[in-house]
Amino acid sequence: MTAMPQSIDATLEFLRGGGYVPDRSLATVLYLSLKMGRPLFLEGEAGVGKTEIAKVLAERLGRRLIRLQCYEGLDISSAVYEWNYAAQMIEIRAAEASGGVDRERLVGDVFTERFLIKRPLLQALDVDERGAPVLLIDELDRADEAFEAYLLEVLADNQVTIPELGTFRAAAPPIVIVTTNRTREIHDALKRRCLYHWIDYPDAARELEIVRTKVPGAGERLSREIVAFVQRLRSEDLFKNPGVAETLDWATALTELDQVALDPATVSDTLGVLLKYQDDIARVAGGRTEELLDEVKSQLAAAE
Repeated sequence: MTAMPQSIDATLEFLRGGGYVPDRSLATVLYLSLKMGRPLFLEGEAGVGKTEIAKVLAERLGRRLIRLQCYEGLDISSAVYEWNYAAQMIEIRAAEASGGVDRERLVGDVFTERFLIKRPLLQALDVDERGAPVLLIDELDRADEAFEAYLLEVLADNQVTIPELGTFRAAAPPIVIVTTNRTREIHDALKRRCLYHWIDYPDAARELEIVRTKVPGAGERLSREIVAFVQRLRSEDLFKNPGVAETLDWATALTELDQVALDPATVSDTLGVLLKYQDDIARVAGGRTEELLDEVKSQLAAAE
């Protein structure tokens, strides 16, 4: 367990201590988010490390990580709470069997916390001895706009209203990370309640540091060639550019193959680790792979 960072530089070291390699702008907005108690809204392409920030925060602070994975059709019963209807029915049948049922009292008996099933958003309002949890609302753009509107109460007031029981308010606000891959725009009303940061693909120097940190088994030459090739690949006309997650997967795969450097045959054979669409693979396979690899090796040789 690590104490909350008290400066931007401390936030940089805090993230690096968890194996995350940030730039200073990200460390700044994260520090402000923690200091001000405001949710952090992270936007960017898939695979650039948005979700990982919440995981590192929870691990380093020793807090619970509560993850709400968003999807189309997500509703309150899956995200906030629902009633344990089976247990309620058993309670009702038992009361009826005993005779003399007071219906008004029975309704009050079955709509209590004993029959409440807490889902991620309600769980995030519970504080334990470790402190307030880290709440990750992941890929919000996949959820419907109606659910997005429901989040406003949670993000603004750290509370959830249950009609049968009243309002549940957090004793201490959770640390909230909201991520989106920008497949649709999120409403301004929600963004206003958060601090915002766009996470872009890293430059070559930072991506190389990430590979060194996450895949220490990859040799220096191989790591440099991997990063240079991926950086060059992102300038191609692809349907989906490889993210940092794909770079790390590729570095791990090539290390498992005992590669010490890139060669055209191995690159072609492993493109499915790096690219996830057949059209993209077809676009850079064969002769184009060799051309790109020649460019990369010439560039690295010139820089030495």
